Amino acid sequence: MKKIHFKKPDIKGKIERLRHLSREDIKNNLKKRKERRQRILEERKNSAFSRKMAPVYKWMNIFSLPLHAVWAMVINLIIESISRHSVFAAWNYMVETPLVFLYNAFMIFVTFSIVYLFRRRVFVRILISVFWLMLGVVNGAMLLKRVTPFNAQDLKALTEGLSLFTNYFAVYELIIMAVGVVAVIIWVIAMWRRGGQYQGKMHRWLALAGVGICCGAYVVLTNLAVDHRVVSTYFGNIAFAYEDYGLPYCFSASLFNTGIDKPNGYSEETIDEINKDGTLTKSETSLKEGEMPNIIFVQLESFFDPTEVEFYQLSKDPIPFLRSLFNEYSTGYFKVPSVGAGTANTEFEVLTGMNMRYFGPGEYPFKTKLKTEVCESAATALSALGYGTHGIHNNGGNFYSRARVYNNTGFDTFTSKEFMNILQTTPNNWSKDDILVEHIMDALDYDEQQDFVFTISVQGHGDYPTEKVIENPEITVSGMEDEGKQNAWEYYVNQIYEMDQFARHLVEEVEKRDEPSVIVFYGDHLPTMGLEAKDLKSRYLYNTNYVIWDNIGLEKEDRNIPSYQIMADVFERLGIHSGTVFNYHQQRRQTEDYLKDLELLQYDILYGEQYVYDGNPPITEGHMRMGVKDVTLNNIVPQPGEENSYSLYGENMTRNSKIFVNGEQQESKFLNNTHVVLNDCALEDGDIITVIQMGSSSTVFATSQKYVYQNGTLTLAPEEEQDEPAKNWVEAFEGTSDEE
Repeated sequence: MKKIHFKKPDIKGKIERLRHLSREDIKNNLKKRKERRQRILEERKNSAFSRKMAPVYKWMNIFSLPLHAVWAMVINLIIESISRHSVFAAWNYMVETPLVFLYNAFMIFVTFSIVYLFRRRVFVRILISVFWLMLGVVNGAMLLKRVTPFNAQDLKALTEGLSLFTNYFAVYELIIMAVGVVAVIIWVIAMWRRGGQYQGKMHRWLALAGVGICCGAYVVLTNLAVDHRVVSTYFGNIAFAYEDYGLPYCFSASLFNTGIDKPNGYSEETIDEINKDGTLTKSETSLKEGEMPNIIFVQLESFFDPTEVEFYQLSKDPIPFLRSLFNEYSTGYFKVPSVGAGTANTEFEVLTGMNMRYFGPGEYPFKTKLKTEVCESAATALSALGYGTHGIHNNGGNFYSRARVYNNTGFDTFTSKEFMNILQTTPNNWSKDDILVEHIMDALDYDEQQDFVFTISVQGHGDYPTEKVIENPEITVSGMEDEGKQNAWEYYVNQIYEMDQFARHLVEEVEKRDEPSVIVFYGDHLPTMGLEAKDLKSRYLYNTNYVIWDNIGLEKEDRNIPSYQIMADVFERLGIHSGTVFNYHQQRRQTEDYLKDLELLQYDILYGEQYVYDGNPPITEGHMRMGVKDVTLNNIVPQPGEENSYSLYGENMTRNSKIFVNGEQQESKFLNNTHVVLNDCALEDGDIITVIQMGSSSTVFATSQKYVYQNGTLTLAPEEEQDEPAKNWVEAFEGTSDEE
């Protein structure tokens, strides 16, 4: 076999030649490059492939517009077939709603108008086609694993979504996707080389005018489509909207239609009238000192009463404890803004009292607004009355940008999984919820005053495996013909059973404290199981369940309630009147223009002039710290028989504790919350050791104090050498990487 020899590049010689280049040399080089380019083009033009394709290109150029229209319809049918996982379903969509189908095809057609700006028209057509087809493939793949289709907000959560790929996709599926992407890239590159070029005279100004006309026609057509209800600007459920209005329109709507549009009639006078002489911005309570209870909200991932489903039978009740609470305490259906996904939007409604109806389709305010801007919430409302406020979540602090959002909504602390020693996980690798109990107790112990603790659970999270993964399930499911679906439901109800045990454990621990307390349990959305309204006793897909436990003698009041009203309702039962939006719900919930004025109020607070605050907003900057316990070090011991290896002993360490020596991260192995092994590190006297709690994408959430290594021992560095305390964790670690 002939050997391949690689010539060593003469980098130094090239640099010397570049230094001594004259203007004449540059002109000659440019001329040679141009001539070489012309030669290549002539060779491609006269190649056998080009001669063979020349008649095809000629007719394609002559009839390009009608061909674009036909191809746009074909692409639309293909991407809908992929998204709906059925050619027949896509065909029915086209036949039953032809105006919607043609509207989406016209959107695709408009994107093809830009090909006339380029000579490589075949290549540009291929790029545009690949874009639309890949959009369909991504959406189809996502809908295999979840209910929510692919939308623009997924792009804003791209990095955190990628970190969860292994939870949703098997290794072989990831390999197939990677091979597919590489194959498409190689094919596109090949078509750039072989696709040929338009040989006629280019009329780019005329082409640009044509693009403008197409775009203008699309805007006019969109307005007509909305006016005649062919499509809608409001998606009650984004999954249903994609089925009704098609992927191209829905994806573009989620991309460009965000925030709250300025409502008709918005003015300072209108907001003053709604505010009624400042009654909305007052903070007051009828409770006396010592009567104010701890308030704990627990958002249970994908929770609802499994006995609501009518197509299976369960071996026993999966929620015996919560059902006992249903019988004794205030309960009812809990109306949420999404189905199968959208945890952060239910969370947003509960925390702020704002209605998701007024935002863009598929929008997550956590990502579009609250990540970068402050906003009042239940935390600020209760802080005004002297409460300590704490967020807790047994998932990553960067997920849905919660760390930044909680800082911007007035929380004192936020404990994410980076500050937890999670030992038990589900077969899908989600943390089990019982870990939350000890951290809720730590939050209640953090300060002397009464506390508001907002807790987000994760154990019930999908995807739910269709194979049997629990060998001896506590609860079995029967009555279903599809074995895979039955396995998925069996997995789900057993996770719900353990979440019910977590609820019992939490109530027992709170009762032991002998403090006035209220706990609100509720589900954020239905599980990702393809449920239809006809499958449920309530005949409604947006219902989960809630219950309000207390030890202060609250009267049982059963009623169904939307998630954006629950906080105001609990406050009112407790005699608390604080928080602009919560006060509004309490005062206006039964009035005629309640929803209309709520939209005006939300716009004023988030996007308008904030007239309601009269220059005194309840929050102007965050002050939150991550975690409620500091990591400390107290001893270091050389590992027996191992060079440059040490055992570090301390307190409150987790798997996310990273050891730094003189500012550089070292290789380490976590053993338990008091013991970490430091490997391959030659320590010298005077070295500074710190422990950093690190989240995804190397985000620094918290750092320990500095410790000095001296004569084989650790001592706390002098106070003047410690870092100055910051106002909040964002300020302390400005410049560290975030998820996005």
